[in-house]
Amino acid sequence: MAGRVAGKVALVTGGASGIGQGCAELLAAEGARVVVTDVQVERGKAVVDGINARGGEAVFMTQDVTREEGWEQVIADTRKVYGRLDILVNNAGIAIGGPIHSFSFADWKKQQAVNEDGVFLGTKHGLGLMRESGGGSIINISSVAGMKGSAGLAAYCATKGAVRLFSKAVAMECAAAKDGIRVNSVHPGIIDTPIWDGIGSTLDGPSNAGGRTLDLNDVAAVATPLGFKGEPADIAAGVLYLASDESRYVTGIELIIDGGMVTR
Repeated sequence: MAGRVAGKVALVTGGASGIGQGCAELLAAEGARVVVTDVQVERGKAVVDGINARGGEAVFMTQDVTREEGWEQVIADTRKVYGRLDILVNNAGIAIGGPIHSFSFADWKKQQAVNEDGVFLGTKHGLGLMRESGGGSIINISSVAGMKGSAGLAAYCATKGAVRLFSKAVAMECAAAKDGIRVNSVHPGIIDTPIWDGIGSTLDGPSNAGGRTLDLNDVAAVATPLGFKGEPADIAAGVLYLASDESRYVTGIELIIDGGMVTR
C-alpha cells in the first residue's frame, strides 16, 4: 500500500539520525511532506537531501527542542512553508546512564529537559497548527524503559515513563475537545541507534567511558524473546501506522516494539 500519508505534513524532531531519520524517510516515502529538525545541522541537511533526491519532499530546520522560543519559530516556519501540520513525531531524546546514588543533578536536569520538556513543548505548540489543519496524530517516542525499570537507567526511565502518561493525558484532552487529534506513545526496545553510544559505556562501567562498548547483538540475544536487535525501520513502521488514517480509532495507547522484552 503506497501513499499511506499522502498529502499530509509531518514534523519529526531528532530527525538527523537513528529512529528520527528512519521515521522521516519512511513518512516521506509514503507521501508526506516532512519537516526534519535537529541540533545536528549537517547530518539533518544530509537526511533531507537524501529524501529529496529520492523524489520525496522535505525541509530541514535547526532546533533545540528544550527552547520554547525555538518551538514557536519552528511551528511558525512550518505554517509558512506548508500551511498545515498533520503529524508530529516528538522523537528527540538522549540517554544518560549511571547509578542513581552518584547521578549528577545537572545530568538529571539535562535529560529531563530533552526527553520531557521537548515532548511537552512540541505538543503544546504543535496542537494549535494541527487543530487549524483539522486534526492529526501526535506520536511521542518513549521506550520500554517507560514500561519497566532498569538498573543503571533510573533517571532515563523516569523521563520515558513521564512521556507515556503525558501522552495518555493529552489524548484524553484532545478526545474531550473533539479536535480530531490522536496522541499515542511508541516504546522501542533494543534498537541499533547512536543513543547507545551515550549509555553503553556507563552501563559497562566508568572504566569504559567514552564510547559504546556494549554489543547490541549479545544484549538482544539475552534480553529479547526474539533474540535479535531491532532497526530504526522497525520503529518507523509503527510510527507510519499511527500517522496514517488506518489508526483513526487509536488514541492513548502504547505501541510496544521491543522483540518481546516487556513480556518477561
